[in-house]
Parts: sequence; structure tokens; C-alpha cells
Amino acid sequence: MKARLPWILFAIWVLALAATPWVASNYIVKIATFLAMYGAIALSWNFIGGFTGYPSFATAAFVGLGSYSGALLQNAGMFLPVAWLGGALIVAAFAAVIGLMILRMKGHYFAIGSIAIVEVLSQLASSWSGLTGGGEGLNVKFLPGGPDFIGRVFLYTMLVIMLLAFIATVLVDRGRLGFGLRCIQQNEDAADMVGIDVTRYKIYAFVLSAVFCGAIGAAYASWVAYISPTDSFSILLTLKAPVMVLLGGPGTVFGPVVGSALFVLMEETIWAKFLDYNQGVLGLVIVILIFFLPGGLLRVRFNRVRFKKRAA
Repeated sequence: MKARLPWILFAIWVLALAATPWVASNYIVKIATFLAMYGAIALSWNFIGGFTGYPSFATAAFVGLGSYSGALLQNAGMFLPVAWLGGALIVAAFAAVIGLMILRMKGHYFAIGSIAIVEVLSQLASSWSGLTGGGEGLNVKFLPGGPDFIGRVFLYTMLVIMLLAFIATVLVDRGRLGFGLRCIQQNEDAADMVGIDVTRYKIYAFVLSAVFCGAIGAAYASWVAYISPTDSFSILLTLKAPVMVLLGGPGTVFGPVVGSALFVLMEETIWAKFLDYNQGVLGLVIVILIFFLPGGLLRVRFNRVRFKKRAA
């Protein structure tokens, strides 16, 4: 029963989010949409940062590229879900190509290189005014229907993306890829010596960390109906992703979901209580939590259970 409990709680969580349009206000629906969206982003980062141990800060690059790709496809007249899928595939292809180069670096060199991707794409979006609208941004076609209908559409879209990212996480965790990624995290040279195709596995993880973010970005562009380089390629988003995973537990199946939910609820609470200096308070709380919970909430629970069994 204990082994099934996390799955039961996760199912209840998903059903609760899905039920919000029918039992709660539009504000709560918006919060539920962000919970699903950030859950998908955290699950995505977990592939490269949690399982593989590579400190990627390219999340904003994937979300931003997905936003612009999906928006341009939608404005060209493409059916909405197809535009979102197209945005995700473009981001996946970009991650595969760029991964061949950037994944040769390790540690802080890789971290700096991944941040550089965000800045390069942001500058391209700002300067390529004929296609992206430049610094003025790009308007996206509105989805027809009232606010209640639009709220339901994008909540369920984000939920589907989050569930797909979760299913991919489970498959990776239980499969050969997950074993290989954990070996790379422990000792990359040793993993290469025992026959693991290190380069290929790292590219798989990098693409998985990108494709769902691309879908999120494409759907988000349709939701807000306007994108700009500053918002789409936000460094703050790139910092939020690892923080959410670290709060829940990196390299775990449920940790990113727990961490993202905690982060969003904490962020909303702090915004309401500290309007003038919310970012400073939020940053302080995050630093304190990570300092005292370096392995995340799920790691703390696991260690306590293991300690009790040893004591018995």
C-alpha cells in the first residue's frame, strides 16, 4: 500500500487540477494552469539535471523557441494542436543539434554554455524584426470563445503536456536510459568504459528536457496571445526550473511535481503578502529551503524511512 500511495496522491492531484474549471473561480483555474505548466517544466529539466546531473540553464531557450515557433505556425493558419506539436518538434530538433556541441562540456562550462543559448536566441528574436516582430514582440491569433472556455482549453492542454512528461519520466526511470543516465551522473568516464554510449544518452536526455518545454512555450504563446523576447527568453524561468526540482528531489519520479507545486503556491503566497519586495523574499526562502533540504523533500522522507528501518 505504501508503494502505491504516491501514485494515488498524484492521481488525486491531477483530478483536482482538472476539476477546477467546474468548481472554482477563473483565478483558481489560472493557478491550476500554472501548476500544470511548471510541473511539466520541472519534469523536463529533471531529465538532464536530475537523472544526468548536468546543470542546464537552457530551459528558457526551449520555452522561448517553442513560443515563437508555435506562434508563427499558428499565425500562418495552422490548426492549433498541430502548431503546438510543430513548435515542440522544432525545439527537439534544435536541442539535438546544439546538444552535439554543448554536451561536450561539463560542469560550470556546460552551465555557462547553456545560459549562452538563451541569450543568443533572445538576441536573434530581438533583431529579426521581419519574422519575430523584434523588440516590439509578436501578436498571436486569439482563440475564439469566452474566458471560461479558453481557461479550460489551456488548463487541459498544460495538464496533457505534464502527463506526457510524467509518463516519459516513468519510462526513463524504469528503463535502460535511466540506468545509463544515472551511471553518467555517478561517473561519466566509468560509464563510457563499461559500454554506455555516453554521448547518445546525454543527447536523449537533452532532447527530452527540451521537447516538452517547446510544447509548453507554443501553448503559452496561444494562451497569452502576445510574446516578446524579454518574456519568452526569461532568465528567471531558467532559474526556476532547477529550483523546483531541487525542492522536490532531483532524479526522482514525483520530486519535480512536488517541487513545482510547492514553488508555485509559495510564489503566489509571497506575491500576495509582500507586494513591494516579493522577489527578494522569495529568493531568501528558496535559499533557506535548498540549504536545509539539499536533496529535496522526497529525499528527506526516504532517508527518514530508511533510518527507522535500521533502528528497528
